Parts: sequence; structure tokens; C-alpha cells
Amino acid sequence: MTFSGSGQRLLTFRHLRTRLTLLYMGLFSLALILSALAVFTALTSNARQMVRDEIASVGAIYDQLWEASSSRLRQGAGILARDDDFREAVATDDAPGVRSVLADLRVRQGVDGAMMLGRDGHATSAGISPDAAALDALLKGLESGRLEAGVLMIDGQPFQLVAAPVNAPANAPAPMGWVIFAERLDADQMRNLERLSAIPLSATVVLNPPQESMGPPAMIRTGEGPSMRLAHPLPSFNPAATAALLLTYPLDRVMKPYEPLFLWLTAIGSGGLALLMGGAWALSRGLTRPITALDEAVHRLQQGEYVEAPVTSNDEIGRLAASFNAMVGDLRDREARLTHMALHDQETGLPNRLALERQAGAHAEAWVVLFGVDRFEVVRNAIGYDSMGRLLAVLGARLSALADGAPMARVGAGALGLVIVARSKAEALEAAEHLAAAAQAPINVNGAPVDIALTAGVAGHGAAGSDLISPVDRAAIALDQARAARRTAAAFDEVAYGDPAGNLSLISELMTALADGEVSLAYQPKYDFRAQGITGVEALMRWTHPRRGVVSPDLFICMAEETGHIRPLTEWAIRRAIEDQKIMAASGHVLTMAVNISGRLLSDESFADFAVNEVATSGADLCFEITETAVMDNPEMALRIVDRFADAGISVSLDDYGSGLSSLTYLKRIRADELKIDKSFILGLDDSARDALLVKSTIDLAHGLGLRVTAEGVETPTALALLRGMGCDLAQGYLIGRPVPMAALLDRLAAPADDAKSAAL
Repeated sequence: MTFSGSGQRLLTFRHLRTRLTLLYMGLFSLALILSALAVFTALTSNARQMVRDEIASVGAIYDQLWEASSSRLRQGAGILARDDDFREAVATDDAPGVRSVLADLRVRQGVDGAMMLGRDGHATSAGISPDAAALDALLKGLESGRLEAGVLMIDGQPFQLVAAPVNAPANAPAPMGWVIFAERLDADQMRNLERLSAIPLSATVVLNPPQESMGPPAMIRTGEGPSMRLAHPLPSFNPAATAALLLTYPLDRVMKPYEPLFLWLTAIGSGGLALLMGGAWALSRGLTRPITALDEAVHRLQQGEYVEAPVTSNDEIGRLAASFNAMVGDLRDREARLTHMALHDQETGLPNRLALERQAGAHAEAWVVLFGVDRFEVVRNAIGYDSMGRLLAVLGARLSALADGAPMARVGAGALGLVIVARSKAEALEAAEHLAAAAQAPINVNGAPVDIALTAGVAGHGAAGSDLISPVDRAAIALDQARAARRTAAAFDEVAYGDPAGNLSLISELMTALADGEVSLAYQPKYDFRAQGITGVEALMRWTHPRRGVVSPDLFICMAEETGHIRPLTEWAIRRAIEDQKIMAASGHVLTMAVNISGRLLSDESFADFAVNEVATSGADLCFEITETAVMDNPEMALRIVDRFADAGISVSLDDYGSGLSSLTYLKRIRADELKIDKSFILGLDDSARDALLVKSTIDLAHGLGLRVTAEGVETPTALALLRGMGCDLAQGYLIGRPVPMAALLDRLAAPADDAKSAAL
């Protein structure tokens, strides 16, 4: 059995035989309980009805006894009340005579008490001594004329009183008083009444009985347990205290004769339950033994063991075990086929990448060597896919033989790999070069020799905690590095590979960096030759990462373009540039703000809507710098968006002109306002006449098309002077100023110009 963490999980049983046994026992117990309840209910109901009838019968008998006693007492009292001598004694207030007559008659009548009660409330009694309260209640009851016999409490005991009026000798209409005979309703009289009942009930006369006992016999709970009680009403001389005969009978007494029957039923049920338990356990065990064996076989199969269940019968369970054994055989064969398919290449029959990775992970000093077939696509297209598969199979067998039988795996379309054990990278690289050179012999395919050239890549396990890519992937990268270096074999160069995974994680942090203030704009001034001052700035993005420090813009901007995050980055830059331009204007510096726009955004109409709306709303003086190659990707869409920028009053500058394949066709069609000569030409102005000629011709061409010209990369006074002489419009570079935050730019614009720099400018 198990319990939950809260301690209230339902009780469960793991074994089927236990559940079957408990089920049979439960059903049998339920049948016994229901039978016992039925017998008990029937007996209890009959007993209650018998007690109810008997109590009602005793009540009726007591009514007859009450009437008989009242008649006897009334007759004796009436004789005395009519006696002339007694009336004379009452009339003359002869108290001793009255008392003597009452005492004599009480003895002769056999009553417990006799009393003469006058109308004035004066009483002469024999055998009883009522107090004033009792006399007052008795007098009121007699004067009311509503009863002449009833119950009255005297000295805490109930008495049955019967009264007869005593008239005056002259037969006056009003009696002088009443002769009263009293019979004590004590325990002896109640015992006599109890003996008249067929059941041993208890009887007593009480005043003010419980209301729930009035009426038909009812069930109550007493000190003896559940009881049947009847409160039979009796006449009372005290209107404030109702009198009743209280008949009570505990039900335990009526059920006592049935106790032996219940004991026998319990003994029979317990014996039957024990026999049933033994029989059910034996039957369940016989039924569940083959099921248990089958269950154990299933669990072992789940753990990877192919075991068969014993077949011990020809019934349903036996047939189930036989079917299970057949299924186990099929699973064994199917798993063997699937395992072979999962670990082998279907085209060549060689082990595949997964098999190679498993083999590489089995040894700490394992080195993966990947052999790439040079000009693979050319050879495959020449001999066909099927023949190429056979060629790779033959090549794999050759390499395996050269490597002392090491299993060869096909990793990619034209790549084969194996695992060697070497003590160092140099030893592994030497082995790879030897194998690649030894295997480069022609292979006959379809009766014709095919020359094979191989390039090898070697890689081992990375350092602990830094092995983010598998040795097979490292070997594939090493193969690419070997081909790029035009070498026969190369080991994985982690420095040259860099950290692509880490760089990839940067883009996921870029959007958070915008909100956290890690990204900012730096502004590089642009010098105007005609105005002889700073008339514009270019906004350049900078990212200071909390862990990596300054992140190169070339890195995160290129990644943002590749992942689609360049738009929110550019929108943020435009908003920030507009806000900073307002701050500059408030400081007295009205400058044109240049913002770089990615070529990917020149095919996004919704971005154009955003940019035009931002400029129109703020009234900003912006210049969007775009590259010439950006227009070539989707020229029609790009030219249409550039036209929208121009119509909205946004200047357009062609950035990095000359660094790519510049097209005069697109230069003619673009509605640009400015052309920026790439810094690669400007940096060589001091030394190269060819660069100077190209720059001069570009400036003349741009002016002929109505464009301003900005030269990037101006770092020497000589270059600046040459550009001034060539008629260049604007200069930008370290000589003019490095990119700085806005606060530093405002300080520079507000400070007097440096003499040396002023002379150069």
C-alpha cells in the first residue's frame, strides 16, 4: 500500500489476487451485513410495535383502575357526607368529633387519608397533612366545579383525591365543605400496575411531563438507552401542574431475548467469511500466477530484456502468453533492424553519423577524422547517384583497411569519418594526412577509373565545460578550414572559429538592452567646406554589454539584419536621433542628423510609413544613409520608398560609394541628395595618384548629377586639403572628430576651436 505526500492517498493494492480476495470477501461481508440489518430491522420494528401496543394497553387498564378507585372513594366519601351526625358536627365546628369520624372511616374504608375541607379553606384531616398551597389548589379546583376527582401533590407525593360535598342540615343550596378521601399513588401501587403488564415496564405519576411524551407512545433516550415512553394524562386539581401516568420501557430489554440469535448469526458469518477468504485466496492465486509471470515478463521487456512468459494452460491466459512470446520475437527482430537502420547509411551500408558520435564518445583520447571528397558534386553529377554510393562504399573500405580495420562512417553527402586514438593533436593530424594521401588512388566505377582527392579535418573533445559542439561537428569545421587554407588536412582551430553560439545569444539580449539603456547613439561630426564649420552629424549605434563590454556594431547590426530585429533597432535610433536633434537645437546648434537605414528596410512599406510620420510629426531635419547595394535587391520597391522619403523632405545619402559594384544605372535613377565616397579611397589620397584621380572624377560626376559629396575616413590634413581643392562638399573622419556621446559633442561645439585643428580645417 502507498500513501501520497499529503498523507491522504487512497489505499491501493498492487496484487490482483489480493484485490480478488478482498472483492469476494467484501461482497460476502456486504451480503451478511445486509442480511443482519434486515433481521435486526425486522426484530426491532416488531419489538417496538409490541412495546407500543403493550404500553397503550397498560394506559387503558390504568384508566379502568382509576375509575374503579375513584368510584370506591367517591362512594365512601358520599356516605360520610350524607351522615346527619357528621353534618351536625361540621355545622357546629366540632373539630374533635369530625377528626374522630374521619379517622374511624379512613380505617374502615382502607384509604390512606381523609379530610374535611370547609369553604373557608379550613381543613380537618386524618392520615394526611396537606400544606397551604395544596389546600388552596384543592379548594380552587372544587369551587370551580370542573372536577371532583384528581391528582394532588401532598408532601412531595402524588395522591388520588375524591371529594363529596357536605350540605348544611337545613339543605342550604351551597355546601358547607367537602369530604375528601385520598389514596397515595406510591411505588407499591405502581408496582401493582406494572405487574398487570406483559412486559417489565416502569410506571410513575408525575407532574408536568415532557411534551414530547404526550400523545402516542414515542421513542426517547434515557440512562438505559433508547426507550419507549407514554405519558397518559390524569386529572389534576392544580391547573398549573398537569398530571400524567408516565410509562417507560427500555428497548434493550425487549431485544435481550434475541441476543443468542445475533451471536449465532455473527459466529456463522465469521466462519463463512474465513472459509470464503481461504477459498478465494487459493482460487485467486491459481488464476493470477500466470498473469504475474506475464507481468514480470512485460516489465523485463520494458527494461530491454527479451524474455518469454511460460505457457502453462490452453485457456485465454495461456493463449495470451503465447501471443506475448510471439510479439517478443517480432520486437527483437524489429529492433535489430531499426538499430541497424539507425546506425547505418542506407545508400552505402556504412555506419552513419550517430554511430560515429557514439564511438567518439566512448574514449577520452578519441580523435575524429573527417575525409571530404573534393569536387564531390562534379564527380557525382558525372557518374550518377547510385555509382557515387558504390564509390563511397569502396572508399570507406579502403580507408578502414588503411586504419587497421577502424569502422568507417558516412557523415555527409561527400564526407567519410572514422575515430582514431592519439596522444596529441599533432599525432592525430599526422595520421589524417597519411590516410588522406594513401587513399587517393583511382577507384573503378562501372569499368572506368575515377580519380579521388581527399581533404581531412581533425578534431578531439573540447575542454571540460566548453564542449558545446560535438567532435564530429568540430571535425566538419576543421575540414572547411582545411579547404579554405588549401591544405590536405587541418585540425580544428577554435580561435578562427570564434564563438558563433555566444554571438547568436546576443540578438536575444538586444531588445532587452534597448529597454535597459545599454544601447546608445554616438555622433560623428561632418565638416562643411563652404560653411567652414560643423553642419551635420552621423548617428552611430553603440552597445555596452554588462558582461562583454563594448560590442562591435558590425557584429550586432549584421545579426539584427539576419534575424529580423533590424526594424525595431532602426525605429529606436530614429526616435532617439530626433529627440537629440531637438536638444542640440535648444543649445543653439542646428545640425542635420544622418541615420543609417538597412537595405532590408527598403522593401518594407510599413517602415516607410513610420519614418515619414515621425519626421512629419517632429519637423526633424534627417538624412537617411543607404548603401547602393541595398537598392539592387529589390530595385522597384526600394526606389519607390526612396521617392517617398524625398517627397517627405528627408534627405537621402548613398553610403560607401565605390566599395561595391557601383552601377551608374541605379545612381541615375535614385533620388539621392548626397554621395559618400568610401573611406578606402580617402585613406590612400596621400600616397596614391590613382585614388586621387578616382576621387576627383567621382566628385565631378556627383556634382554633375546635382549631388553633394561627403568624403569618409579623413584622417590627415593633406587629405583634407586635397579634398578642398577637388571641390568636395563635406568631410568626415577622425581628423574632424571621432564618434562621441551627445553631451561630449555639445561641449566640443560650445568650446573654442583648437588652433592646430583650425589651421588644418
